[in-house]
Amino acid sequence: MNHFLKPLRAAATAALGLAVLAGAALAQAPASLAEHQAGRVDNRQARQSDRITHGVEQGQITPREQLRLERQQRHINRLERRTNADGHVNAREAVRMERAQDRASRHIARSRHNRQGRGG
Repeated sequence: MNHFLKPLRAAATAALGLAVLAGAALAQAPASLAEHQAGRVDNRQARQSDRITHGVEQGQITPREQLRLERQQRHINRLERRTNADGHVNAREAVRMERAQDRASRHIARSRHNRQGRGG
């Protein structure tokens, strides 16, 4: 009878080990997700800031548009600080940040291509 229980016991031990490893991986996932999201937000903010700067340098963005776009970037930075204040970024907060950055990106593109800064 013992030879029948030995493989069963080994399978149960292996399953328990896998469950413990999966639980440990899930426990680490939110922290890495929050760090990943913060990195994405920071990189995108830097790229958008560069787009604004280049638009001003090339005369595509007027001073008034620049003020509005920079105010929008400050709003996103404040939103990011509030989101990360508790050290955890949930899905709703991540979506809100993404949408705010999408909106800012559209505003930058429209300002750069509306031909106001070039006298047209």
